[in-house]
Amino acid sequence: MNVTIDELVIPSRLDDPATRGAADDFREMAALTNLVEADAVGDDDLAYSADDLLPEWNDPYEPKRAWLARVPSAGSSRGTGRIVGRGLYEVEVAEEAVAAWIKVEVLPEFRGRGIGSALFDVLVDHARIDGRTVLQSYALGPYPVENAPEPERLDSPTGFGAVLRSSPGTSFLLARGFRLEQVERYSRLRLPVDDATLDALRASARASAGGDYRIVHWLGATPERWRGDVAMLHQRMSTDAPSAGLDIAEDPWDDARVIAMDARNDASPRTSLVTAVEHVPSGTLAGFTELSIPAEGHLPVAQMDTLVLREHRGHRLGMLLKLAGIDALRSQRPGHPSITTFNAEENRHMLSVNEAIGFVAVGAEGAWRREL
Repeated sequence: MNVTIDELVIPSRLDDPATRGAADDFREMAALTNLVEADAVGDDDLAYSADDLLPEWNDPYEPKRAWLARVPSAGSSRGTGRIVGRGLYEVEVAEEAVAAWIKVEVLPEFRGRGIGSALFDVLVDHARIDGRTVLQSYALGPYPVENAPEPERLDSPTGFGAVLRSSPGTSFLLARGFRLEQVERYSRLRLPVDDATLDALRASARASAGGDYRIVHWLGATPERWRGDVAMLHQRMSTDAPSAGLDIAEDPWDDARVIAMDARNDASPRTSLVTAVEHVPSGTLAGFTELSIPAEGHLPVAQMDTLVLREHRGHRLGMLLKLAGIDALRSQRPGHPSITTFNAEENRHMLSVNEAIGFVAVGAEGAWRREL
């Protein structure tokens, strides 16, 4: 098959006539990713528009590159071919980071023709050029059912969770020498949640938290008072969240990075709703959770990072945060059909919180590693 591979030019805007070609490529790439993920789990609840995605692609703290595979197509908007695959390449900015995060995505009807292999080779070459010694990747697939035949299941070495060997992402990485390190559960909460369920859980969580903790919320930019604490929470997210055998460097955060994050969020059609818990005696934040809310009311909300600092665990703050976030969403942006989230399968505490609220498993995402 006649396939060309070239690097994506990341546009600064999608409405600038001077960079229309790059904008068209970015939109086509976003549509491809949405199709691949929908094929993996059977629904399009994880879909993001190009406008939603672009601000994160102009983030110097989490640099991204992508290579696009094209095949000839008379109907292509640019006359250069239809985009049928992409290779995503990301690196951490910490000096001690050794891993390159990669992902290969090919439209289902174009698989088995060597396109994924060609994209993978490009990503490996650039990891070597960058001096990276480890490749890591995520692969999304359906949630394994308990009665799946044993040979079909590949269990996580953490002892929690499994992936299906036959899912395209899993088979692709296994064939290239990757080792499964961790499984994350993709879950969905249908909205609205029964009030009686929430009331009972909320009362129990508040009683456990006691008077030393109180909930705070904000929409959009981080209040100046909390910037330092938010920077600390994001940095601790890189060290406190379960990472199994993956190479995760401590991610440096400061006030300037929080301000830059807020600016990117402001440039996105989506709204960031942050719920945090303050430790009243110290006047500092002990945990947070973030909801990324699409502008369209018929689309699902994405629950992003959720963290309770280790030194504040044991007070049911995770439950308190999740419930308060749902309450704030209902108050500030009602009408969305669901909330989606990802959690490490070994993070039993947070999964127990989710299950009690009503989240159900939809997919399993394997986290994979290979030494270069």
